Amino acid sequence: AQQPGTPLSDQEYHEFFKFLQINIQASTACHLRELYGCKNSLVQRLDEYENHGVIPPGPICSELPGNPFFHNFCTFSLYRCIMKKYFLKV
Repeated sequence: AQQPGTPLSDQEYHEFFKFLQINIQASTACHLRELYGCKNSLVQRLDEYENHGVIPPGPICSELPGNPFFHNFCTFSLYRCIMKKYFLKV
């Protein structure tokens, strides 16, 4: 079992994004985030699932070279949506 607040493993990410692999579905999930924000219960459930039940409070460091810092998980997730880098990990 993973520690709460840690990112998913590669296999868990595969399962997490299985339903989002079609570009339209991924865009829809991102659109929900953009429309309703990170306080929306559905968006929060997705964020919790992605992080083993706990949304990391921040700051968030990612695998991005050059600009790896985000103030919180919401900012990080919005960046992934905008850049269409759905599998970018924290």
